[in-house]
Amino acid sequence: MKISVCLATYNGERYIKGQVNSILSQLRTNDELIVSDDSSTDKTVEILKNINDHRIKIYINQGRSGISHNFENALSHVSGDYIFLSDQDDIWMDNKVSKMIQALQNFDCVIHNAQVIDDKGDFLGADLFSIYRTRTGYFRNLLRNTYVGCCMAFRKSLLTYVLPIPLPVTMHDMWIGLISEKKGTTAIIEDSLILYRRHGNNASSTSQKSNFSRYYQLKYRLIMLYYTLIR
Repeated sequence: MKISVCLATYNGERYIKGQVNSILSQLRTNDELIVSDDSSTDKTVEILKNINDHRIKIYINQGRSGISHNFENALSHVSGDYIFLSDQDDIWMDNKVSKMIQALQNFDCVIHNAQVIDDKGDFLGADLFSIYRTRTGYFRNLLRNTYVGCCMAFRKSLLTYVLPIPLPVTMHDMWIGLISEKKGTTAIIEDSLILYRRHGNNASSTSQKSNFSRYYQLKYRLIMLYYTLIR
């Protein structure tokens, strides 16, 4: 059994070392941390190289920029049996990998809860499941996505359907979640297994009201419906 952690980075020098260390402490010698960097202009890549761990494999995203396709680049390089998604600024709890692997013995995709912290690491008194009202179900998550990528892990067998991510898809976690609902089985773990950091530079938002028009939101859901049905 081999674990592949996919970490998408972009100008994440402030938090990246702490996040990577929290991940590596739970991986074995033959596991891997696949990093896809979206052309960072800070010291993110330099910091990763200086950690000097053979399990870290860095790839520069040469394709379409943006978080969804940055993760797609990372996913295209995995060799593990179980795939974890990770943001660059969170902290993994010590029991995350063991809890998720246990659940993945019976399900194709698993999502866990998370405690929310601010940029200084202080608790904000909220958890993601309460914010999102997280639930399984294809149509439920098509209408209102409750999947958060940094809380997800899945079996490599799903990659057959996940990749390539269609160009119009900008939410990789929603895409993977819907694919899992359609092609596999999904489970929820109530435990908070990461500290999810909220700050002004998050690549994706949580619990914030969408800035997109209702027309765009409807159009995007129809796009997701179309591509998941033909996949």
